[in-house]
Amino acid sequence: MTMDINLAEPLAELEAAFARYEAALMANDVAALDALFAPAAMTIRYGIGENLYGIEEIRRFRGGRSPAGLARRLSRTVITTYGRDFGTASTLFHRDASPGKVGRQMQSWVRSDNEWRVVAAHVSVIESG
Repeated sequence: MTMDINLAEPLAELEAAFARYEAALMANDVAALDALFAPAAMTIRYGIGENLYGIEEIRRFRGGRSPAGLARRLSRTVITTYGRDFGTASTLFHRDASPGKVGRQMQSWVRSDNEWRVVAAHVSVIESG
């Protein structure tokens, strides 16, 4: 089986979706963040201090999260598409409020109804070194 990796059109679309996610995160735009996650019971987000199963748990988390301290810088971002409807986005992030630490974020994205949405996400922080 041959897999088309990083076809130009889906890659550009996923890069744009990832940029929308990052902008929404920095603005704490809960509605935009919600729209970028698949509205399904099987959508998962493992966070720094929480394990969220299903869009309803993710929505409750986003709605109750403080907007303070969300600013960050990204590095080593890798976005890859597999075929036309699946991709991953992996990045490191750095926050001035957390010196000596580096955050890691990985997302699995699926295109459905011509919209890219996160179906699984993992966020963690480790000591930088």
